[in-house]
Amino acid sequence: MIDFRSDTVTRPTEAMRAVMSRAEVGDDVYGDDPSVNALEAKMAALTGMESAMLVASGTQSNLVALLTHCGRGDEYIVGQNYHTYLYESGGAASLGSIVPQPVPVEADGSLDLQKVAAVIKPNDVHYAVSSLLSLENTHSGKVISNNYLQAAIAFAHSHDMACHLDGARVFNAAVAQTIPVIDITQAFDTVSVCCSKGLGAPIGSVLCGPRDFIHEARRWRKMVGGGMRQAGIIAAAIDYALDHHVNRLADDHANALQLQHALSQIAELSVEAAHTNMLYIEFASKEIGLCAGDYLRSKGIIISAGKRVRLVTHLDISAEDVERFVAELKQFFLQ
Repeated sequence: MIDFRSDTVTRPTEAMRAVMSRAEVGDDVYGDDPSVNALEAKMAALTGMESAMLVASGTQSNLVALLTHCGRGDEYIVGQNYHTYLYESGGAASLGSIVPQPVPVEADGSLDLQKVAAVIKPNDVHYAVSSLLSLENTHSGKVISNNYLQAAIAFAHSHDMACHLDGARVFNAAVAQTIPVIDITQAFDTVSVCCSKGLGAPIGSVLCGPRDFIHEARRWRKMVGGGMRQAGIIAAAIDYALDHHVNRLADDHANALQLQHALSQIAELSVEAAHTNMLYIEFASKEIGLCAGDYLRSKGIIISAGKRVRLVTHLDISAEDVERFVAELKQFFLQ
């Protein structure tokens, strides 16, 4: 099956599986797993941070970051459509009594800092304490400019707030700009990097930040059930991905652009511009989109069917797969 639903559907390559099978392991909760320790040191260096911690998922990484940054009754300011607010089951509020303060996301994926300023709470017993600004890069595949990020970090610090980056696809952002990832991440207080999306590892994210922060975060990781044992098998896969799957993200970006150009020739579709490895298309109605989804599945192609559909290119989608998808979608409209 050719699966355009997400870059989370990638499967480990044979080379990655071989590395995993040979991984040296220990009990990570005791700090005894050499593969995990090596990976955490490597990711800390790549992001310009003092320390790092392997966790099970991007949701867990962001949750632990928020729990460590904020106390009960503190608030974090976040984009209305950002993952840490909208797609992580309200974990910060439910488990940490942390108050979210969402603001609208601008067309380029950033937050208007004037709108952020308008919701920062005064030092008054009536209000929650504004402790954290949480950003995202990429957002819906859009790269947030470094100039903006630096301005946002300085803004947060000037208001006595820390600044966290949900960098689930931050390596896509770095490759798209042909810069090292450290140029994006190093000025943040903390950054979460997901390794099971475009990087193609089967599981795992890494939370990076100051040494004392990560030490405290390890307690929160344990509390939310994230303490893993022989996690070196996971670390080995991520380490392999960092060495072999970062530069190839440019192929995913090129395939998304190819997809945009080809689908733009189909009159029955509305096609938005591709950004990194994502683009969005819109059918005339939800019913047509669902029918298209059923038709494509019968041809061995999976999409998240509906009226407005996100298409994501990744490690397991080739330029030939893109051509096949376009041909089958054209055939659907000829029925």
